[in-house]
Amino acid sequence: MMIPEIGQAGPIPFRQADPAALEDMESPSRTYRMDWDKQRITGQTDGLEAVKQAVAKILRTLRYEHLIYSSDYGTEWNLVLGQDRLLVRAEIKRIVSEALLQDDRITALEDMLVTFSGDDLALSCTVVTRYGNFQWRKEMDGNV
Repeated sequence: MMIPEIGQAGPIPFRQADPAALEDMESPSRTYRMDWDKQRITGQTDGLEAVKQAVAKILRTLRYEHLIYSSDYGTEWNLVLGQDRLLVRAEIKRIVSEALLQDDRITALEDMLVTFSGDDLALSCTVVTRYGNFQWRKEMDGNV
């Protein structure tokens, strides 16, 4: 590799990136693959599989719980646990949508359904991403 020489006009000035061009750039999706059962990293993943993993990670992380994440990352399950079911039905949709739509790879959540069985809650929807769609389901037990 050659190091450029300074020309007669002096050093080559550093060129600043155009902020508008940076906004239009697509963020890479490649990340480490997590094995949730063994609690370890097992290679890398990309595309739709990376988004599926991101959804699982966002929904497992409590918002404001870890300083490493921004205040936009994670879910506020504590706002609905133990609350009246009418409140839970409306709020849980908002909480999940707000958490997942922070990821720019996710464009929409469709057909969101909240069901109760005793004290258990099930939430399901179609996650629409720029890589394709997938079905997502989360079950929670407790006094919801």
